[in-house]
Order: sequence, then structure tokens, then C-alpha cells
Amino acid sequence: MKYRRFGRTEYDISVISCGGMRYQQSWKDKDPVTDECQANLEACIRRALDVGINHIETARGYGTSEFQLGKILPLLPRDEVYIQTKVAPEENPEKFRENFELSMSLLNLDHVDIFSFHGVNTPQHLEWAYKCYDVYAKQWLKEGRIRDIGFSTHGDLRVINKALQSGIFDHVNLHWYYINQENWPAIEEAKKQDAGVFIISPNDKGGLLYKPSEKLLELTAPLHPMVFNGLFCMSRPDVHTLSCGAAKPEDFDLHIEMTELMDRSDELLPPILKRLEESLVLTLGEEWVRSWDQQLPYWDQTPGEVNIPIILRLRNLTLAFDMIEYGKMRYNLLGNGDHWFPGEKSGKLSDVDITSAIAQSPHAAQIPSALEEAHAMLQGEEKKRLQED
Repeated sequence: MKYRRFGRTEYDISVISCGGMRYQQSWKDKDPVTDECQANLEACIRRALDVGINHIETARGYGTSEFQLGKILPLLPRDEVYIQTKVAPEENPEKFRENFELSMSLLNLDHVDIFSFHGVNTPQHLEWAYKCYDVYAKQWLKEGRIRDIGFSTHGDLRVINKALQSGIFDHVNLHWYYINQENWPAIEEAKKQDAGVFIISPNDKGGLLYKPSEKLLELTAPLHPMVFNGLFCMSRPDVHTLSCGAAKPEDFDLHIEMTELMDRSDELLPPILKRLEESLVLTLGEEWVRSWDQQLPYWDQTPGEVNIPIILRLRNLTLAFDMIEYGKMRYNLLGNGDHWFPGEKSGKLSDVDITSAIAQSPHAAQIPSALEEAHAMLQGEEKKRLQED
């Protein structure tokens, strides 16, 4: 295992973190837990510790995860493991306090090392986080009940950078990986603030990499796509740790392979990146690949709230890398993902006029047909977030 300084927390954190949203019994926190599921979760934690992982992450919103972790955490060497939980900010700080106290009780801890406001996805969530920070979280820092404070986000750069620039957050959990590098400016801002950077969902939202297309397997050979993506992320020193949401102990294996190859990133990554780029250009054209995402509006700036950047990115991945299953999974969340995955599909372009919204794009003439093509390829059964299934 390798370790990196987690920003101004000064924690030497393992470059792989044990994420807690895949091995729990249920997304409903009051569901009973079987002995079999509890044994599997504890085996995952033991395996994580055995390979040198020292960061275990969960959240109040992860169903039975906190309760189940609370059965094993008191048995661990507390001074050798960083525990993180996340609680959503609330308009009413008292409700936020109640949820935090419940988390602490379930985890059987007197303090958490890394605490995050969960799902700071909109300006409203950020305002609620500021309020909850002032009323309660700031005092918990003084008391040592939380040792640092940050936020997790599925939001866009407008929200992420504003939060980081406030200077009150010691770390950020965000999405950034090969297939979606949009949040790189936020990582640069985190570096300015000396904030820790934790990359979340690199294998699921990062491309369903645990069940990749044959074409993607060929393009990233000799590396598995999960190993390639991990190396891509960790080749940047401003990224500090990468989540592994393990469902079983062996799910750590490919991540361990990645850590063993980190010193060879400069050798291994360039030929793979070249092949991926060539596939994009061959399929989509050099001009499109170079500038497709320039001057695109946010979803809330577009008639009908069509999420143009997301849809065009999914089309690119589907056409160039045969990532059809991933494309369908993400596309059919649009309209159902609320603030976690906002915006609408492109199936009703005949009902809205997006001409003015895309007027500044160098591909304004091509975008409507590209959106229609994406809808034809990806439209399917509506999806819900895991927490809502």
C-alpha cells in the first residue's frame, strides 16, 4: 500500500479507501441484518486492513452500513484507522444534529476522524451546510468529536468551487476519472486550499468498469480498465485517495494491483491513453473530440432542462468504447436522479428550442442530431438511484 498526505488534515491516508455503500445488508437502515452479511462485511474490513488500507468510509444515508460497521469498529486499532462518515446538511440544524448523533451511536465511536456534509449538490445545500457548520459542526471540531470537516458532492463546478473557496472545508469527496475530467478545476482549487481530495465511485459512475465492454478491455490492455482508471487518477499527486466500494473481500484485488503499478504510471499510461484517444478520433472525428464540450450550457440554463453535456458525453463513450450498458444506466437516470444527477433526457427536443442555449458552441449545428442519436441509442427503462430501489 502507498500513502499520501490528505491535505491540511496531515493524515497519511492510504491511496485506496474502503468505501461502505456496497457491502451492507440493505439501503433501509431498519432492516434486519443476517449473520452471513455481517460476516462478509467484517471479512471486507479485515481484508482492507491486511492490505494496508487505513481509511474506512460510510454515511448516514447508506442504509445498514453504519450499524454493521459499529459492530466491528470497536475491535479495530483506533489510532491506526481513519473513520469517515457523512451526514446530509439540513435546513433545520437541529435535524442535522439528530442525524449526526444517530451516526455516532450506530458507529459506536466517540469521534470520527473525517466528517463530511453529504450531498452538497446545489447552492441551497451549501447554504444549509454553512448554517449547520456554524450552529453545530464548528463546536464539534473544538470538542474533538470530529477531527476535520469537508463535504461530498455530485454537484457541478459552480457549487464545488464556491464551497472550497469558503476556506472552511478540509477535504472534498468528488467525481473525477478518465471518462469525466470536468471537475479537474475543483481539484486545482482544492490544492490551493490544501484540502484533501477523495475520488468517489471511480468504478461504477466511472464507467461500470467491473463489467467493461470487450472494446474497452482491448483498449486498456494489458491493464484491466479498473487498474488503468486507478492509475490514471493516482498519477496526479493532487489526488490523494480512491474509493473501493467492496462488496466482498476479493474486490480489493484489482485495486492492490493498481497500487503495485503506481511507480510505473509514466510507462504504462501513455500507450493506453493514445489508443483511447485514437478510438475517439476515429469514431467521432478530431474536431468533435477536441472541442465538443466547449461553450455548453448547464442543464438549468437549457430549455426543458436537457442535460446536454452529460448526454453528449454518454454518446461519445457509447460510440467510441461500446460502453452501451453504462450509457443506458446513466442516461435513464436523467429525470429520476433529482439533485444527485439532474436534468432531463433529450427525447422531447421537438417540444423545446435549444438554439439559443447552444449558440456559442462550435458544434451548434450538429448538437441537435447528436442528442437525438443519443436518445435513440440509450433510451430504455427508467432508472432510480440505488437508495431508492
